[in-house]
Amino acid sequence: MALFKKIKFGHASDKNVDIPSGLWSKCENCKEIIYSKQLEENLKVCPKCRHHQRVSAKERVKQLIDEGTFEAESSKLMPLDFLNFPEYNEKIKKAQAATGLDDGICTGTGKIHGRPTALGVTDSFFMMGSMGSVVGEKLARIIELAIKKRLPVIIVSSSGGGARMHEGILSLMQMAKTSAALKKLSDAGLPYIAVLTDPTGGGVTASFGMLGDITIAEPNALICFAGPRVIEQTIKQKLPKGFQRSEFLKEHGFIDMVVERKDLKENLAKILKFFGN
Repeated sequence: MALFKKIKFGHASDKNVDIPSGLWSKCENCKEIIYSKQLEENLKVCPKCRHHQRVSAKERVKQLIDEGTFEAESSKLMPLDFLNFPEYNEKIKKAQAATGLDDGICTGTGKIHGRPTALGVTDSFFMMGSMGSVVGEKLARIIELAIKKRLPVIIVSSSGGGARMHEGILSLMQMAKTSAALKKLSDAGLPYIAVLTDPTGGGVTASFGMLGDITIAEPNALICFAGPRVIEQTIKQKLPKGFQRSEFLKEHGFIDMVVERKDLKENLAKILKFFGN
């Protein structure tokens, strides 16, 4: 990949100017051009329109967990092609190379403003964060570890892919597995905080995504089971403005809070303090 790209400016001289590649970014919402360093410093939230761009699981851990306190769990679980699904292995390898993850989730323990917690973060850059057998197993294991160590659980969902179709019924079974694990957490008297980001959909929404004692969402995140286009095509009606977005869902009682990314860690710390953790 070239380190520099040619950009032609409309000056009288009509000269090409070398601009380092990656120096500027374009907001996918307002289409404004933003200095990439400024965007990174702003936690990948557009300073022009406040659009919250998608971030990787590793970036999310860095944003939320106190530096030097995160300890990854079950990091060597690898997905298998149970069904010999066409090109599944190739897609897995491509996603692993792109994200540095073994599958579409990062789990572990760490501290948020000094408060110990168990954390799971799905990654939309790994096959849209879809939930296969490894994702479900890693979530079940981190919840079981939380029960053993008496820790609260936070799961950050960025899973627009829902249940991973490449694993068939084995993927759908993870909905029951993760829900059952969270029931054990509740029975143990430990809190679960669900954080929903753009996008959260399908089987993730229909299982651990909506089971939080407290449910938080980032602004304007798409949170749904079936997407708006599918619903409109099915019912042959135009959906209300903002349908299935965070603010709409808060207004209708599906989630408790809409929190900007810059305030998320502070709010999570306050909630953990409220629960006595």
